[in-house]
Amino acid sequence: MSSTLDSPTPLKHTIESSQGLSVLKLSDAAVASKRVAREIGALIRQRASENRNCVLGLATGSTPIRVYRELVRMHREEGLSFHNVITFNLDEYFPIQPNAAQSYVRFMNEQLFDHIDIVRTNIHIPNGTIELEAVPGYCRDYDELIATTGGIDLQLLGIGRTGHIGFNEPGATRDTRTRLVKLDTLTRVDAVKDFGGMDQVPLLAITMGVDSILQSSRIRLLAFGEHKADIVQRSIEGPITSTIPASYLKTHRDVQYLLDDAAAECLSPSTLGETPQ
Repeated sequence: MSSTLDSPTPLKHTIESSQGLSVLKLSDAAVASKRVAREIGALIRQRASENRNCVLGLATGSTPIRVYRELVRMHREEGLSFHNVITFNLDEYFPIQPNAAQSYVRFMNEQLFDHIDIVRTNIHIPNGTIELEAVPGYCRDYDELIATTGGIDLQLLGIGRTGHIGFNEPGATRDTRTRLVKLDTLTRVDAVKDFGGMDQVPLLAITMGVDSILQSSRIRLLAFGEHKADIVQRSIEGPITSTIPASYLKTHRDVQYLLDDAAAECLSPSTLGETPQ
């Protein structure tokens, strides 16, 4: 099966680096999301043709919703089966019940899992209900389970205004693995609308670590809107630093940022280069 993807509208800008970083500036979020969904669908079908599982790392929040909607459409209208898919979500608030309105278990069920034919035992989302003293062992087991499946084939990411990937907040180092973390105040402020008040937003979360993410074979990061433009620019054009955990992605062999116009507006002309004819 060809890995070539047909984009529904022309690609506007592409840059690449020797480290394996590419940046795609697309006309809008819908086009970018459809492109990623098509890549995921092609990968699932390729693995199925080889009688192999496809292991996906999944993200939550508003950014990937269009990707999930397109995957659901592909399942319903194009016969895309998820029977050979194993998923690992990046993170979950702690503590939180799986049926809570803000839980990522509920989010993933409503946005994706309830609408496709995935085997339920193949779904893995960090458990926000375990006892605090059990968290370190649970996190080690989470990383080990990913390794046992053969590793993540494609990891879907968003980026927070702090530069976080997953819930790896500023200060996270390159070698971090799945663990319990304290959420940055800015991250909690951004979650207020979901929880109805700052005092209701959890202080903690379980997240895959930076190194856990970088073990993935492919990484696709989506960022949309002008509120992401500054951190996208700093992540791509700035130094690799623990103050912006997303900057570690530049060390990966196959990472791609997919941006709309607004999220790319702070990138320098020399980064974006000339518009392809």
